[in-house]
Amino acid sequence: MKIVFDCRYTRYDRHDGISRYTAGLVTELGKLHPVIMLISDHRQLPLLPALPWQLVSGPTGIREPLVARQVNRLHPDVVFSPMQTMGSWGRRYRLILTVHDLIYYRNRTPPRDFPAAVRLLWRLYHLAWWPQRMLLNRADAIVTVSATTGDLIRDHHLTHRPVTVVPNAAGALSAAPVRRTTPETGRLVYMGSFMPYKNVDTLVRAVAGLPGHELHLMSRVGESERARLVKLAPQARLVFHDGASDDEYAAVLRGATALVTASLDEGFGIPLVEAMSQGIPIVVSDIPIFREIGGDAALYFDPSSPEALAAAITRLDQPGEWAERSRLSVTLAARFTWAASARKLLDLITATAAPH
Repeated sequence: MKIVFDCRYTRYDRHDGISRYTAGLVTELGKLHPVIMLISDHRQLPLLPALPWQLVSGPTGIREPLVARQVNRLHPDVVFSPMQTMGSWGRRYRLILTVHDLIYYRNRTPPRDFPAAVRLLWRLYHLAWWPQRMLLNRADAIVTVSATTGDLIRDHHLTHRPVTVVPNAAGALSAAPVRRTTPETGRLVYMGSFMPYKNVDTLVRAVAGLPGHELHLMSRVGESERARLVKLAPQARLVFHDGASDDEYAAVLRGATALVTASLDEGFGIPLVEAMSQGIPIVVSDIPIFREIGGDAALYFDPSSPEALAAAITRLDQPGEWAERSRLSVTLAARFTWAASARKLLDLITATAAPH
């Protein structure tokens, strides 16, 4: 069985969510079965495992609808893409596509680093459900990263293809979890973008009412957004890391009181699993996907209320509370590993490749 893995959404310098999903899965899948990686730029290779690769056109270019003609030359049995937008016209192989979330049907602002034409198509694509249905039904099977997103796919009748959950995992942090009974600092950590649905304003306002705490914002941020957040609550202690490396992120997180997020919508939440795997409690908005990941370990709050977030963080100061949340976090995070996800993916690939 010849497997081709679409790695063209891998970043050049450091991973984002889809890039990390790609690298984590293909690394472990390559240990289980021979794999050929598709790349669109040689600069992607340092963030990918040492596996055979083939250079093809980029996933956001005008050639994407016909990319199958390039892939056909490899004579694959099955191609797996960690996105749902891989072109499939003229393919001569089985195809598995991935849906990470349905966030942009409610929040249609596209990633800022996409070309203008792609941003326009992104908005148009998310105005209706039928383009999604058309893409998914052209595949042979669908992967998603959480049961929550799987339920949404079914609720909106997005495909009649089988849907399999292949979860994310914690890839950036590999050290053993902390063994403490109380937090080391008053540090709160946020790892994520600054798009409106991420609701970072609630985090900033909550920290403004928490003396002795500071909020570390790990991701890259534009100057205008940084200024806006500082002005939003001048008394809040904010530390902008503006794109932390994995090592810097790990060091900041391991001494934290909690990882926090007030996001209004997510498909998964890799930072939650990363923090939990290190024994760092998570304080998160009360939305279904975070309930799926955090279970009894997390503390939940109404994302529209900075006061509710502040109260949840203050709860960690109660005797024994932080230690119990830390213990539960390590236990629940063990459910999510790239090795286990790769095994599920290989089982799906094998079933998809089997003659019908």
